[in-house]
Amino acid sequence: MKIIYEDEHLLVVDKPAGLPVLPDGWEPNAPYLLKVLEADHSKLWVVHRLDKFTSGVLVFARDAETHRALSMQFEKRETEKVYYALVQGNPKWNEKIANHPLRVNVGHKHRTGVSDKYGKPSETRFKVLKRYQASPEQGRREAALIEAKPLTGRTHQIRVHAYALGHPLLGDILYGAEETDVITRPALHAQSLTMELNGKQETFNAPYPDDFRAALESFDTASPLRTRRLKR
Repeated sequence: MKIIYEDEHLLVVDKPAGLPVLPDGWEPNAPYLLKVLEADHSKLWVVHRLDKFTSGVLVFARDAETHRALSMQFEKRETEKVYYALVQGNPKWNEKIANHPLRVNVGHKHRTGVSDKYGKPSETRFKVLKRYQASPEQGRREAALIEAKPLTGRTHQIRVHAYALGHPLLGDILYGAEETDVITRPALHAQSLTMELNGKQETFNAPYPDDFRAALESFDTASPLRTRRLKR
């Protein structure tokens, strides 16, 4: 497990894809991140969560007071979360705000769905970073690398909002994506998290995991149409 930052109050990790933060209701005996970390770092408090198949920056508190303070920042939307995702198709927009109300745990697949009547207010800001043209000889369709900034924290929010805009995440079969050999999970990575620590704004970053980087490289060989080159 890669530790991004730690002190006596805080632990920031680069979460691997495929490991749930808390016990999985369907596989209660399967490993989960909190248990793995507490084996080496003693008691931890969960401040926020990432989906099981999402990689990237995740923060834990090491005491109840820090947990309360950080949770309040998330509740008041004083943090900034930045995700990168690969989506199907070529969006007709460069920037887009999705504000579809979302209702969680819908149906036997426990999906999150758009519901004007029962959904909670939700907002995600999207920006296209790079566009990829189709490559029939490689079996690649159009795709795009996007930046997503969720202003609310609903379950599967980015995934559902991308789907609602007509561009589901690559590999996200649950939300309408076609099967692909580019990546075996929803192509979503929590790139950075900015929050206040000791009166200063601090930003923590997580590099692309191998599967996400490999997916990008597979598209880069297929003549990308760049809108803005991402500096890393």
